[in-house]
Amino acid sequence: MKSPFLSVVIPVYNAELSLVRCIESILRQNFNDIEVLLIDDGSTDSSLQICEEFVSKDSRVKIFKK
Repeated sequence: MKSPFLSVVIPVYNAELSLVRCIESILRQNFNDIEVLLIDDGSTDSSLQICEEFVSKDSRVKIFKK
């Protein structure tokens, strides 16, 4: 498997109000050779669950928990 040409890093910390819109906006781009890296830094809201939903639906999305 070849490496993606573009990596988009999204810091996630209690971002449940804007996270879905942010991720969907990136995934809707015409550019397909992309990966979305979600970096969760101990969110206390439902941000992590939102990230996990995207990971289960789209192989271009990955979560890193810190």
